[in-house]
Amino acid sequence: MTVWHKVRDWLHWFREQEWSSGGLQTVFRKELADHLSSTRFTILVSLVAVAGIGAFYVAAQNIRSVAGETDPEFIFLRLFTTGGGSLPPFVTFVSFLGPLLGLALGFDAINGEHNKRTLSRLLAQPIYRDDVINGKFLAGLAVLAVVILALGFLVAGLGLMLIGVPPTAEELGRLLIYLLVTIVYVAFWLSVSLLFSLLFRQTATSALAGIALWLFFALFVGMLAGLVADGLLPASEDAAPARILQNAVLKQNLSRLSTTNLYDEATVTLLNPGVRTLGPVMVEQLEGAIPGPLPLGQSLLLIWPHMVSLLAATMLIFALAYYYFMRQEIRAG
Repeated sequence: MTVWHKVRDWLHWFREQEWSSGGLQTVFRKELADHLSSTRFTILVSLVAVAGIGAFYVAAQNIRSVAGETDPEFIFLRLFTTGGGSLPPFVTFVSFLGPLLGLALGFDAINGEHNKRTLSRLLAQPIYRDDVINGKFLAGLAVLAVVILALGFLVAGLGLMLIGVPPTAEELGRLLIYLLVTIVYVAFWLSVSLLFSLLFRQTATSALAGIALWLFFALFVGMLAGLVADGLLPASEDAAPARILQNAVLKQNLSRLSTTNLYDEATVTLLNPGVRTLGPVMVEQLEGAIPGPLPLGQSLLLIWPHMVSLLAATMLIFALAYYYFMRQEIRAG
C-alpha cells in the first residue's frame, strides 16, 4: 500500500468520526442565538464599531492631506495605525475596548444559569456536562470572530474607497494575521470571564472581577514592572550603560506578563513593518544596519513568542474553567 492510499484511508476515517455530540450543537446554537439577540451585545458592538470607524476616518483624512509628502509604501496599513489630534488610532481602540466584548459575553455564562436555576435542568437533559461549557465558549468565540473580522474588513473597504490605494498582498497578509491575533486576544478575556462566572456566584461580582483584571493588565502591570525593576536593578542617570540596559530588559520582560502588552507589541510589529526589534538596542548594534521594512516572515518570527504566549494563556485559563466546572457540584432546586 502506497503512502497516498494510507493518507486517503486516514482522511476517510477522520470524516466518519463523531467529533461533536448533539448536545454540543444544541448548546452552541442556543448560546449563539442568545448572544446575537441580546441588547448588551448590540450596545458593546456599536461602541467598538463607532469608536474604531471614527479613528479610521481621522487617519484616512490625515493620510489624504499629506499624500504628496508621505512615503506611499504600506500606506494602507497606516489606516489602522495613524491617529488624529483628538482620536487615537484604530488599533488602540480595539486593544482597549476589545476585551470588554470578551468579558461581556461570558461573565454570567454559568452563574447566570445558577441564579435562574436552569443549570440543573439543563444537565438533566441528555447532554454531557462538558458540552455545556464547550458550547458556551465556542458560541462566544464564534460571535467574537464574526465581529472582529467584520469590523476589520469594513474598515479596509472604507479605506479603499477613501484613499484609493489598493493594498498589496503583504499588507493583506499582515491585516489577516492581525485580525487572527486579535481574535485570540479577545478569546483570552472570554475564557477569563467564563472562569470568573464559575468562581463567583453573583454575576455583578464576576463582572467587576473581570474589569478589575483588565484594568490591572492595561494600566498597572507596566507601573509595577518599573517599580520591581528599579528595586532589583536600580539604574540612575550616571549608572553604567550595562546596568541601564539590564534595568530596561527586566522592566520589559516583567511587563510582558500582561497579555495586553503582548498584544500591543504584536500588533505594532504586524501593522508597522518598520519595527525591526522589540527590545532595547545599543548604539553599537545599530552600526552598519540598513534601515528598511521587514518582510512579513521576519515580522512573524519577531512576534512568534507573543502569539504562542497569547494562545497558551487562553488555553490555560479555559482549561482551568473546564476543570472547575467538571468538578463542581450542581444541585437541583
